[in-house]
Amino acid sequence: MPQYILTMSCPDSTGIVAAITSFIAERGGLITETAHFVDEFSDRSFMRTTFRGDALPEAPVLRAEFAAVGERFKMDWALHIPEMHCKTLIAVSRQDHCLNSLLHRRSIGTLPIDIVGIVSNHDTHARLAQWYELPFHHYPIEPGGKIAQEARMLELFSTSGAELLVMARYMQILTDRACEYLEGRCINIHHSFLPGFKGAKPYHQAYERGVKIIGATAHYATANLDEGPIIEQDVQRVDHTMLPADLVEIGHDLEAMVLNRAVRWHAEHRVFITGNRTVVLRS
Repeated sequence: MPQYILTMSCPDSTGIVAAITSFIAERGGLITETAHFVDEFSDRSFMRTTFRGDALPEAPVLRAEFAAVGERFKMDWALHIPEMHCKTLIAVSRQDHCLNSLLHRRSIGTLPIDIVGIVSNHDTHARLAQWYELPFHHYPIEPGGKIAQEARMLELFSTSGAELLVMARYMQILTDRACEYLEGRCINIHHSFLPGFKGAKPYHQAYERGVKIIGATAHYATANLDEGPIIEQDVQRVDHTMLPADLVEIGHDLEAMVLNRAVRWHAEHRVFITGNRTVVLRS
């Protein structure tokens, strides 16, 4: 049975939901999930609808027929096929907690992505990639060669057919050029502390300051370091009895969990970027 996901955003007006649901019903489609949100600040409407039906035409025909609806409401819209999983390239450095979590969830079928490869500036995880039967690309950074190494990674992204780059604790800062090229297609993960700590051993710094809350943030990468549109966050309370190693363990669990959610929602076409914010239609 054909199944589709229709996503759209447009200036808010009367009749948007009715136009979409009527379009689907007129073609014998059954809506299985829908979510609609109106952002009062931008006066913009966002909607994600999944539908299926034996009588539904193929995707190219549906797209051609829906074009008139999209033009009428000035929509930014797309029609997706759920079976076509998001092709994903994972970038990682030495830490493997996020990488392991992504690979495991993909292997058991709970993360709707197709991993086209793993790329790293270290060879630490070559055996792990081999175990999962995935291509591993070791691109070391030679002295003065950071720009060339990044160019190789971007070329790999293009030639592998990747649609998403996941920075699973990839400890290199992307250039402005790379961020522009990957706009809306690169998800990064980092710790979140109140107050914030930068540089080496942030969890040890948090311990020294007696931090009571630690967390993680997943966001789209932009030229403004760690300031791109946020997709997901989570926190956990900690206390004075916990040592730096305890904070590291909790933080790594949070980072893996938050990154998994962000990647999944992106792959399921639930995330809409609006300015420097996101709208995430989870249900």
